Amino acid sequence: MNVSVELDKQVAVVTGGAQGLGRGIVEALARRGATVVIADIQKDKATETATEMRKQDLRVSAEEIDIADSASVDRCYNELQERHGRLDIAVHSAAVGQNVAPIVTLEDEEWRRVIDISLTGTFYCCRAAGRIMERQSRGCIVNLASINGQNPAALVAAYNVAKAGVISLTRTAALELAAYGVRVNAVSPGPVYTEFNRTLMAQRCASLDLTEDEMIEKVRSAIPMGRWGEPSDIAEAVAYLCGPHATWMTGEVLRVSGGLEGVSAVPPKRTAS
Repeated sequence: MNVSVELDKQVAVVTGGAQGLGRGIVEALARRGATVVIADIQKDKATETATEMRKQDLRVSAEEIDIADSASVDRCYNELQERHGRLDIAVHSAAVGQNVAPIVTLEDEEWRRVIDISLTGTFYCCRAAGRIMERQSRGCIVNLASINGQNPAALVAAYNVAKAGVISLTRTAALELAAYGVRVNAVSPGPVYTEFNRTLMAQRCASLDLTEDEMIEKVRSAIPMGRWGEPSDIAEAVAYLCGPHATWMTGEVLRVSGGLEGVSAVPPKRTAS
């Protein structure tokens, strides 16, 4: 097993770490020696993931959190800090995708769901981590944004806006926490075929009248490096920002997308209802 000491004695929390990109980030940090807490609304899944990683001699535990509930976030972060005596790294990867729909038919409830979790939830987590790190006069926060937040795609307006907001939140927090020695950066992933992406792929296929295989190939062919991303591609970028080689980086948005800047597919005209 390959474990380094780059982040030895560092305490980290990863929201949404039970699966997908979050799980990859948990493993990358733990393999660099960090003690990592998976904070996830899926308590059983988080516990299962932590148990699997401890079998590899990685220091990983699990806590339940609902990032859309500020009280739940504050409780989780405060208990974590009390238990470990510090919080060195906070990675905020928990988010939800949007059910594919054009703006003119996008329901209020769906807009609020995506914004409340993916943007407001990230704010709650940044605020909780920032309070602890400000008192410590040290720490590193990495937020998961998206290339959609920089170059929006059609039919997912709420998700685009949420991720654009995460980028602005990141840069604002970086300015406000710099005097305390706290760094705040973001990673903007490109297409990675996790369960998160797979769930929405069927909807996007239907909107463009494509099969899943056709859609996968359409995206792949648009990526300059010629392949979809892997969770490890994103995890390594996050780990770099948390490590000793990025100590003069803050307020940055690191795009990790194989060169893809955005998805520009234009949906066809809809049949009038």
